[in-house]
Amino acid sequence: MILLRHGQSQFNLHFHATGLDPGIVDAPLTPLGHEQAEAASRALAGEGLRRILCSPLTRALQTAAPVASRLDLPVLVTPAVRERRAASCDIGTCCTDLARAWPHLDLSHMDEVWWREEGDADEEPEHAFRARAASFGATMAGDPDWAHTLVVCHWGFIMAVTGRSLANGDWVRCRMDEGGRLVAVEG
Repeated sequence: MILLRHGQSQFNLHFHATGLDPGIVDAPLTPLGHEQAEAASRALAGEGLRRILCSPLTRALQTAAPVASRLDLPVLVTPAVRERRAASCDIGTCCTDLARAWPHLDLSHMDEVWWREEGDADEEPEHAFRARAASFGATMAGDPDWAHTLVVCHWGFIMAVTGRSLANGDWVRCRMDEGGRLVAVEG
């Protein structure tokens, strides 16, 4: 399995410059982010991927698009790999509006408001986020095609699953350990 962090988003650009949340909900990619997505599509072309799972956040969908096009693979939108809701950019776009923006994607399995559970606080609790990441890893452990899967996701999700901090547009290969947990491959 390969985990790919989305390209630079408008949120990343402003947050890294100021250290303050700029209030950009479901932040799209910057021009550099689009370039990073294209570079990832070229780099991943020879990796033997058979499917793409992707967070429903716009920056991830925009990153997955050139990879999907180059590899001629569909994008399977997977809310479980979304970022931990802790900043404005982690508030998603409702399913109706996502369907308008991405009409070729199957979103029928998603709730209208998919980025939070009813009654949730403004921020997703760390324990709930870690449980979601662990559940994803456990589900993938039982999936016969896990080794040929690309997951387009986010810094926090990758950190929760692998303990690795990736820059925008970077990716890491993972393997299953003896306990059926995803771990980053060194190198």
